[in-house]
Amino acid sequence: MILVDSSLWIDVFIDSARFSDAEARIGEFAVCGPIVQEVIQGLDPKKAASAGLRDAFLALPKLCDPLPLELFLEAAQIFMDGRRRGYTIRSGVDCLIAAIAIHSDVEVWHRDRDFTTIARYTRLRAVGK
Repeated sequence: MILVDSSLWIDVFIDSARFSDAEARIGEFAVCGPIVQEVIQGLDPKKAASAGLRDAFLALPKLCDPLPLELFLEAAQIFMDGRRRGYTIRSGVDCLIAAIAIHSDVEVWHRDRDFTTIARYTRLRAVGK
């Protein structure tokens, strides 16, 4: 299973031709609540294609649903540990997604430098695409 961050989904929706390897691996992809929120709020409701994308996207497996309190606490710890080590994490939501990926023992595919930074000091397996 691969947790695909919204930073990558947005690019896939804009130009799916650039991600032919993603099509072959779609059965391995999963999302989580924070990623669902970020992607859905970015879809254009006026485009007919958005409805089909929304339905297909929502059909993907969801990790840690519902989210237990311990993952929010782990996300806060990830944020604080980064700050203590001198790293700037721009998004608390990215810390939550990282905590979910660590808890679920899955890679995160992304286009977001926060995950690269978090992987420096946690067990997160982050793959920039």
